[in-house]
Amino acid sequence: MQASIDAVRVAGTPQGPVPVVVLAVEGEDDIVPIFIGFEEATSIARGLEAEDIGRPLTHDLLLDVMEELGSRIDRVVVNEIETREDGRGGTYIADLHLETPRGETVVDARPSDSLALAARTNAPIEVTDEVFADGRDDSEKFADLEDIRNVSGEL
Repeated sequence: MQASIDAVRVAGTPQGPVPVVVLAVEGEDDIVPIFIGFEEATSIARGLEAEDIGRPLTHDLLLDVMEELGSRIDRVVVNEIETREDGRGGTYIADLHLETPRGETVVDARPSDSLALAARTNAPIEVTDEVFADGRDDSEKFADLEDIRNVSGEL
C-alpha cells in the first residue's frame, strides 16, 4: 500500500510527550501512527522542510555517503509489527530498498531512520497490508496533536 508522511506530531501519554510520525495511506481514511524518539522526529521534520543547515547531520551524512558510492534509495517498506510480550503495542520493522552499482539490495532499518531518509529523497513509502491492518488508527485522533516543530523549537 502506498503511503506518505502526513505529519510529525507529539502525543501526550501517561509517560509524558511522545513524538509520532503519521503515515497517510493512499485510498484510506485511517492512518498508521508510529511512535518514535524526539531526535528521529526532528530529523524527519527537518527532511520534510528540505532545509539546509550547513554541516550534515546523521541522515544527511548517510545519504551523502550512499550517493558518493553510487547508490540511491528506491523505496521504504514498513513491513512488520513485532508484538510485545505484554500484548501492548509493538515495534515496527522496515526495509530500505536500495539501488547500488552491484544491483538491488535490501537493508533492515528502523522505520524512523527509513522515513528520515525518505523525507530527504522523496523516495516512495509503502506499508504492507498486514501493517496497515494491525497498526491503523482513526486519523482524527492525531489531527489536533501539536506539530513537532512547535514543540522542539526551531529546526
